[in-house]
Amino acid sequence: QVMVDISQLLGEDGGHYLHDNRILTDNALLHQQHWSERLGAYADYGNHTHNTALEWVRPRAAPGQDPRSLPPPQLIRIVRKPPRLQYVGALGYVSFFPFFLQVLNPSAPHLGRLLDHIRDSDKVWTPYGIRSLSKSSPLYLQRNTEHDAPYWRGPVWINMNYLAVRALYLYSHMAGPHKDRLASLYRELRQNLLANLYRQYKDT
Repeated sequence: QVMVDISQLLGEDGGHYLHDNRILTDNALLHQQHWSERLGAYADYGNHTHNTALEWVRPRAAPGQDPRSLPPPQLIRIVRKPPRLQYVGALGYVSFFPFFLQVLNPSAPHLGRLLDHIRDSDKVWTPYGIRSLSKSSPLYLQRNTEHDAPYWRGPVWINMNYLAVRALYLYSHMAGPHKDRLASLYRELRQNLLANLYRQYKDT
């Protein structure tokens, strides 16, 4: 939509951007391709496996090689079951993007379930803001590799929480079945974020 607006301001033909925007904001297409009933939320879809682990692997010495010359053990990501086409079953920021970016209609059938997840303290809700990954996920606070800390697997990110607060505010001013609940969640999340930001400011 931004590219459509810029094209219009420049007097250029933005028809292809308009076409893409219509596809990307088509709620029926979104539900068809990205709603995971098992997860109860939106999900990425692609080659994926849940059966992975981080394991320490010690290099083996070749015949006649001095074992002391070997490099130290490495923490390696092991794939125990090959990927297959499926939904990525991890509830987190990605699951809420259609809401955060205001793609969902305010009367969308799944909006209530997303709000349930957002407010669930066993999932993404905290007194400091919304977590990047559900606390109930087996990937919660787990490293991806030895050198890839779990930045997006639990910690609270202010940029994403800004999108959440903005979406809650905007949706709470639209006609829809969740109007009052959206307004209440907006006030509560806003207060949590402001209090957390103030504490961080004072501490640092």
